[in-house]
Parts: sequence; C-alpha cells; structure tokens
Amino acid sequence: MQHRRPRLSKKARTLTAAAVALAAAAGVTVAQAGEPGGPGEPEKKCAAFDTVTLGKYYVNNNLWGQDKGTGSQCVWGASRPGSTISWGTGYTWADSAQGTDADVKSYASTVLGWHWGWKIDKAKSGLPVKVGDHRKVTASWDFSLPSHPGTLNVAYDLWLHAKSTADWQDQPTDEIMIWLNRQGGAGPLGTKYGSVSLNGAMWDIYQGDVGWKVYSFVRRANTTKATLNLDDFTQALVRRKLLSDDKYVSGIESGTEVFKGTGRLDTRSYSVTIG
Repeated sequence: MQHRRPRLSKKARTLTAAAVALAAAAGVTVAQAGEPGGPGEPEKKCAAFDTVTLGKYYVNNNLWGQDKGTGSQCVWGASRPGSTISWGTGYTWADSAQGTDADVKSYASTVLGWHWGWKIDKAKSGLPVKVGDHRKVTASWDFSLPSHPGTLNVAYDLWLHAKSTADWQDQPTDEIMIWLNRQGGAGPLGTKYGSVSLNGAMWDIYQGDVGWKVYSFVRRANTTKATLNLDDFTQALVRRKLLSDDKYVSGIESGTEVFKGTGRLDTRSYSVTIG
C-alpha cells in the first residue's frame, strides 16, 4: 500500500488539552535508550509545537496531524560551531479512530526563516531569497534512522511566497518538498509529473494542491547523507514552467513526516548556507 501525504496544512495550531495529555505521556512512550535527558545532555521537548532555539534555526515539535493518530513525540537539539547544529526526534504513532495509516501525524523539523510567521529575527536567516536571483543555497544533512523506523519520509520543506514581506497571515503560494529517504511505503502528495537528474541523483517529481501548489522531489535511492544546492530544485520547476521566478523562498525546513510506527531520527550535523 502506498501511504500518501494527506490534503492537510502544516500550520501550527493552538495546544489543546489533548495535546497536553499527549506531552505528559511522552516521556514514557517515546523515551528510548540513548536519548537525551541526563546531566549535561540536551533537554527533550515533548509538548505539541514546543521549540528548541539553536542560533538562527529552531527545532519544532510539529505535531500537525496528531488528531489523526494516537501516540507521542519529542525533539531535542544542540548547537555546534558556526551555523551547524545537531538534533533528533523520537516518536511512536498509531492510527486513531479518525485517522488511517495514509495520514501524516507529525513533521518534527528544523526551521530556518518563515514558518507561519518569524520566530527568530528575520535578518539572521538570510531569507527570503528571490528565485530569479539564482542564489546558491547549500543544505548539508547527515542523519541516521533505525532498521525499522515505521512509515515515514525524511525531507526538506521549502515555503514560497509572492512577496518578500510575508508574515504569519500570508498563506504560501508554493511548497517544495525534497525527499531524501522514505520507508514503509510512504509516498508523496499528488501525481507524478516527470523525473530529473540533480546533484548526482535521480528524482521523481510529483505535483499536488492543498490550497497552494505542492511539488515533491522524491529521490529514487534512499540516502542518509546529502549536500544539495536547493536552488537547483527551484530552477528545475522554473524550467518546466511550474514555478515563476518572481517568487520568494521564505522558509527552509528539514525533518521527518511520520505516518505510523515507533522510531527516531538522529541528525549528526545539519546546516544551510545562503550564498
């Protein structure tokens, strides 16, 4: 069975009583050997939409699809020299009576720039970047997954707007996902448009719509380590006349969309540099 992303928004919602109860249980249901929490180790954040600020980034415990599941999730993180960070997430999710294994339950992720507003000073992010300016955006990510992590993807998520002044009230015009890894039959939203060779790998392109256009580049061969120029992906859409070059990349995220299962994602190192 192909587990496809549902037609839902990742917009952060107000923490409900159910989410509070979920967080209270997280220390028991999510904790695994080797996770942080001891003396001198990073603190875990387990409430829905809890954040850990790491320089110009923050880690967001984004449980945007939690109403479709039962379970819990935590995040943690640590800064490293320069603009490099390390972070992780541990999760356990099953379907609720309202959900199915085709519903994404969470997207625990790092955020650089816009995510339904600006949490960290805009100037620190280097964003937004106009697509037509062809700025090099180097994204490096080295992570690990367990042997059986459940059904999920590990992906970048780029938010685009028609103006450089987007804030919390401005819905994006486009969203671009770049899938580095997928497990358990996870599949992207929409239908396949074509394929492209970029950054030394083959990618299948999918397009869908959730009130804005969603384009997904799905790597044919899974990887756990990549250094990409994200501008190559926006320009691939421009060449196909799917994206206009007067749009602005306002936010760059990285994380894992979990459909179901128990596991963890550990990021050894992660950075985004805008040239």
